[in-house]
Amino acid sequence: MDPEVVQIIDQRVLPHQLAVVDLRSHHDAVMAIKEMWVRGAPLIGATAAFGCYLGALEAPEKGLHHHMQTVYSDLHKTRPTAVNLSWALDRVRKAVADLQTKSDLIKMTMAVAQDIVEEDVKICRDIGLHGLSLIETMHHSNERSPVQILTHCNAGRMATIEWGTATSPIYHAHERGIPLHIWVDETRPRNQGARITAWELGERGIPHTVIADNTGGLLMRQGKVDLCLVGTDRTASNGDVANKIGTYLKALAAHHNNVPFYVALPSSSIDWNASSGDDIPIEERDPEEITHISGFDGEVIRRVQLTPGESAALNLGFDITPAEFVTALITERGICPASEQGIRSLFPEGNYCPT
Repeated sequence: MDPEVVQIIDQRVLPHQLAVVDLRSHHDAVMAIKEMWVRGAPLIGATAAFGCYLGALEAPEKGLHHHMQTVYSDLHKTRPTAVNLSWALDRVRKAVADLQTKSDLIKMTMAVAQDIVEEDVKICRDIGLHGLSLIETMHHSNERSPVQILTHCNAGRMATIEWGTATSPIYHAHERGIPLHIWVDETRPRNQGARITAWELGERGIPHTVIADNTGGLLMRQGKVDLCLVGTDRTASNGDVANKIGTYLKALAAHHNNVPFYVALPSSSIDWNASSGDDIPIEERDPEEITHISGFDGEVIRRVQLTPGESAALNLGFDITPAEFVTALITERGICPASEQGIRSLFPEGNYCPT
């Protein structure tokens, strides 16, 4: 392995290709995050930390901190909604604040990035073990088999380092032999559910069905969904959650049909400075993600246009689900109500603290 190269999986071409890309500069890391070669709040944070390491490798012998400030700024501008981005950058910034030599800067940025990776594996595993209890209870109390779970977007291992957040309870339940069936929202416009979640579940041998985004409400009304399980890119201190566009509509349908709606998250995704979802910035992305689509024709991946050329398109990446529609939050420390009191019952320190 080249110590001056960070490797990522280019998620843009999944599931048709498994492409590994070399990042050789912090500008490469910026591009990877901004253009969604990597995505998912925890993975964005880890990639940003490694982007700082690549930035440290580029640093001059003098003016280290001026150079790193540019690196932080470049990375921070990439994605506005996922709070793990700024969390990771702040963590690196604090760790290197008093360093005076380039060699120490390189060692420390690498150490912080590695710590973030190792912590994420444990955190996501613990989220899964806590969420497993919910699925076990559903399995024991429900005569119908298997347990039917609806997901939205991809909150799996491709959005984290391993296990995922919303998929971690599913993986643990599958390993325990609990019969499952997963309804996988396609998740337009980038189709992370149809492309990535379905691919992940297929690799694990977990039965699943890909559905159009607007199918979930009918399935809930028909009694074919036992619980909804999604992730989040940022959670306000009052329990409001920002997740992939369309999550709010699923929560409304779940609430109306008395279907439990759970949100799985690492504590690093809690924004203690956001008093409610109104304080969370919503990313507006390139309209071409809506007007165009990519697919595999059996030979190559092709990009085609869906809409009339003169039609405008609005591409908001996330929406806010108010806490009142969230049954509970599943974190690495346990399950709590989606409220400030509930969150602080598990995290009384009021900020991220590795467990």
